[in-house]
Amino acid sequence: MSGTFVGMPAFPVAARDAVGNATLRGNLRHATHTIRAKRARAVGELSDWAALREAGKRIKDHTLRHLDHYLVELEEAVTAAGGTVHWAADAEEANRIVTELVQATGESEVVKVKSMATQETGLNEALEAAGIRAYETDLAELIVQLGHDRPSHILVPAIHRNRAEIRDLFMNEMAAWGRPAPTGLTDTPADLAEAARLHLREKFLRAKVGISGANFMVAKTGTMVVVESEGNGRMCLTLPDTLISVVGIEKVVPTWRDLEVFLQTLPRSSTAERMNPYTSMWTGTTHHDGPRHFHLVLLDNGRTDTLTDQTGRQALRCIRCSACLNVCPVYERAGGHAYGSVYPGPIGAVLTPQLRGTHTAIDASLPYASTLCGACYDVCPVAIDIPDILVHLRERVVEGGPATRDGSKVVLRPAKGHAAERAAMRAAGWAFGRPGVLRAGQRLASRARRLPPRTLPGPGRAWTAARDLPEVPPEPFRDWWQRTNGGTEGGTA
Repeated sequence: MSGTFVGMPAFPVAARDAVGNATLRGNLRHATHTIRAKRARAVGELSDWAALREAGKRIKDHTLRHLDHYLVELEEAVTAAGGTVHWAADAEEANRIVTELVQATGESEVVKVKSMATQETGLNEALEAAGIRAYETDLAELIVQLGHDRPSHILVPAIHRNRAEIRDLFMNEMAAWGRPAPTGLTDTPADLAEAARLHLREKFLRAKVGISGANFMVAKTGTMVVVESEGNGRMCLTLPDTLISVVGIEKVVPTWRDLEVFLQTLPRSSTAERMNPYTSMWTGTTHHDGPRHFHLVLLDNGRTDTLTDQTGRQALRCIRCSACLNVCPVYERAGGHAYGSVYPGPIGAVLTPQLRGTHTAIDASLPYASTLCGACYDVCPVAIDIPDILVHLRERVVEGGPATRDGSKVVLRPAKGHAAERAAMRAAGWAFGRPGVLRAGQRLASRARRLPPRTLPGPGRAWTAARDLPEVPPEPFRDWWQRTNGGTEGGTA
């Protein structure tokens, strides 16, 4: 993934500063609460939402099971329509392919549609190293770029910025990237949008190369689909002579009938709209209409490895709506940067460790960046059981990190660390397997409840550093049951 996140500390360390930033927390709280309320109203309009959700889940699962077939079908359709398909095993190969394609045009500038796949690969940095300047045209991505910043949200990458901060960025940074901000610029949304429009218009009219991602790819016809709210993407997709699209292999859907389901669920889950203001679709190249050259770069970068995990693979259903971020209490307080990835929030906590592995401190800590409250699962339009994957990935981290294929079975390599946690689990298993020992321990804890420790000893200190120990009840459940049920331990309580 992008080199801009290399060296990030573990999530608890990265989140600590964010939690103490009152301005950041205020920006996040206002934005996420506003979006989640609008989404709830938009979803509530559909009486068949549950059926659409289930349909989206089944379409994605079917496609992932037969991904090899649909990718070949897609390649054949794109090629037949005049496009060229390239296969990239990892981020480095994808960046090399795109860089060489741009260099072949002789251009030194490109305009970009908002694309998480190119953020994932660190394409902008790779192009810059080759002497090619990439201009982000999505308003939020433009703000991030002008601020020499990183995205912090899937849908609204600059959600951590308020209007005053954006106005200052425009005034101080726009001139270095092209047309300067108007004199006397205010922080009203209309003025900020107009400043961005004037700044970007000259780039659209000058650019010969456009770079995009895609929300969906229709295998049967080779059609690319981009949904957006501003129209900047459509300018990038239609005006340049050469269009290069970098798309994750999981974005394919079999037919237009399947696409119809997601064109209902995605806008309602993301922008709380019945339909996206701009839905652009193109198939290869067309004479005298749009780009003359179209290249599709199909990106793996860990997705095939993710497919081997029967529990974790459901993360590949994700349609990047960001609904899970907007309801997550952890994301609301920590923000997106603490996740150390272009995929923040609950979906990032399960997708990033699978795409990158759990070798680094940040990746090994992401499965723990959750309360397991389940709100993310409730709002997911493709029913990804994120809490279940989180628990699964925690087991992987404790038992040894990355999974490896051994025939048809996934084998976890033993880890050297986490000895204390494994010892605690073994001790708990021993106690729970001996009713007499458990009963004695519960009674001892109840009698000592007036002298509870403030912190746990040893490795437990890390847990109590951020949490209060729960109160011990006056009597164990077993004693309460015997007292209230005539001295018997039977029953099904």
